[in-house]
Amino acid sequence: MPFSFDALRRRPDLEGTELPAVDAADRLILDESADARASLAPGDLVVIGDAYGALTLGSADAGARGIRVHQDELLGEEALAANAVDTGLTGTFQPHGLNAALLEGARVVLLRLPRSLHALDDIAGLIARYAAPDVVVFAGGRLKHMSVSMNDVLRKHFDRLDVTHARQKSRVLVARGPRPSTDPVPEEAVVDGIRIRAFGGAFAGASIDIGTRLLLAHLPAPRGGLAIDLACGTGVVAVALATRHPDLRVIASDQSAVAVASARATAEANGVADRVTVVRDDLLRTQPDASASFIALNPPFHAGAAIDERLAPRMFADAARVLQPGGELWTVWNSVLQYRPALERLVGPTRQVARDRKFTVTVSTKR
Repeated sequence: MPFSFDALRRRPDLEGTELPAVDAADRLILDESADARASLAPGDLVVIGDAYGALTLGSADAGARGIRVHQDELLGEEALAANAVDTGLTGTFQPHGLNAALLEGARVVLLRLPRSLHALDDIAGLIARYAAPDVVVFAGGRLKHMSVSMNDVLRKHFDRLDVTHARQKSRVLVARGPRPSTDPVPEEAVVDGIRIRAFGGAFAGASIDIGTRLLLAHLPAPRGGLAIDLACGTGVVAVALATRHPDLRVIASDQSAVAVASARATAEANGVADRVTVVRDDLLRTQPDASASFIALNPPFHAGAAIDERLAPRMFADAARVLQPGGELWTVWNSVLQYRPALERLVGPTRQVARDRKFTVTVSTKR
């Protein structure tokens, strides 16, 4: 069947007319890299940060095979797999972690620029260390999400950086000449007695955001021997629970690969890795029904660049599935989002525990 960007979808992620699966930056990266990709052998092409498969499948449609792909978000991986089936391009790529195996000997790298400069530094350093000496990196994004500081980060790791003309509010940075580099090292800080380790791109970095801080100030001792930190980020809540309650086991769950790596590093740094199990999961998909009595949640409210109030209710619903009758969901949320009616409807009776100028903490009891 003829390949068409219009056929690409975001599912199982949120979908809508305002949430496209492909954008002008994807198309520009493919156009700018077309000549470089034309002569590649199988396995020479690496794609990083491909939201829903446009870069990978666009390259596969042009003939690339053995494409190595890294996507931070699990839902992006699943969307790419589903889109590959729809377009008849299964078997043209392999998913990888952000590591040496992803980049060893790569000659062309297509990169959607991350918003975090720390994340870009980690990625660029890995490319420079492990890719082929003649590697060419095509790093693109939407102009509104790009900054001159990104040029500086790439120049740190590459001898030459060219900037393309803008098109449809998008631009591509082309880097060549990798410099000697090392593997990424997480940022580290001790905040309120917790040693936080954060790889580039992890929410809040090596700090505690004000919503999580308010939640931590009011979390009680969980009933039972197991608690869940849903959307765990760097694992601060999971580690705090495990540290405060030495007999407690904690599951920390996030769909972001960099969050999972950061949470594992944070658990290790605080000596609780034996009691904190970190999993990469879509919501709590791998957890059985009615298996937990306590869940803590600081839900995200962005789908990519857009604020989307549908994200948190999906989390509330899955938390309700996993909670036992009488179990509690402790949630912190930006007060303007007014999540309480959704919590009442999806989980059960909900009461306010704390509120400051910006955030609200509630506890919802599973019916």
